[in-house]
Amino acid sequence: MSIVVTGATGELGRLVIDELLATVPAGEIVAVARNKEKAAAFAARGVELRIADYDHPETLAETFRAGDRVLLISGSEVGKRVAQHTALVEAAKAAGVAQLAYTGILGGPDADFVLADEHKATEQAILTSGLPHTFLRNGWYTENYTTNLAPVLAHGAVVANAGEGRIASASRADYAAAAAAAVTGEGHLGQVYELSGDTAWSLAEYAALLSEETGKEIAYKDVPAAVHQEVLVGAGLPEGFAAILTDVDEAIKRGLLAGTSGDLARLIGRPTTPLATTVRAAVAAAPSA
Repeated sequence: MSIVVTGATGELGRLVIDELLATVPAGEIVAVARNKEKAAAFAARGVELRIADYDHPETLAETFRAGDRVLLISGSEVGKRVAQHTALVEAAKAAGVAQLAYTGILGGPDADFVLADEHKATEQAILTSGLPHTFLRNGWYTENYTTNLAPVLAHGAVVANAGEGRIASASRADYAAAAAAAVTGEGHLGQVYELSGDTAWSLAEYAALLSEETGKEIAYKDVPAAVHQEVLVGAGLPEGFAAILTDVDEAIKRGLLAGTSGDLARLIGRPTTPLATTVRAAVAAAPSA
């Protein structure tokens, strides 16, 4: 039996592998990736590599083994994920894996925004497969806001259409720790975890925190969705993806990413990373801070 992590070279996948290596012998961990060169660092640490392309289901035939515990990290190619995920689910079923854990989205079937659609379809495919499963419904990553602070600091504004909605985010490392716990511990089969940070915050509070940490005046500018989409497209985002992000902001406005179930803290055995901690680290790393 191995613990198999798909999408291992992605931002979340790398952190999951790090978490696993802290408690599991490297020889029991498998990293699944498309690119052997990108995954070479895992092999250097003793992790087994299995190369597969989710767009080519025939490459998945040898990806899983009977009895494996599999973490299916949702793909990054919005619009292609249902087909990709379904191919992985079918390969996992054919192999007879012992567990399929999937990183979905907070709220599951109740998440009524566009970004959730592919996650809901994937969960249904897993249920239909009959595989022993664990649903890890991840909330928003704090890094979704802090990774690229340059334009925010340059313009002195956090621009969004989320109104006064609140966001119970956690750090990507928190979610990675939860995923590692779910595929190494017992009692997680058949469980659904609504994962989010311990404390929800508003974008106005986020802007105020940035102001405090940078010594600059950073305002929160709540604008109509159409205006926000124009801003995102002007910054170089594809129109379709910009529309998805503004739709998420509308969901935030409705309170759909504000839930604080406590599942994440219980799963990782500690409080989730505070917003201020992630913001402070991002500001320190920002060239223009």
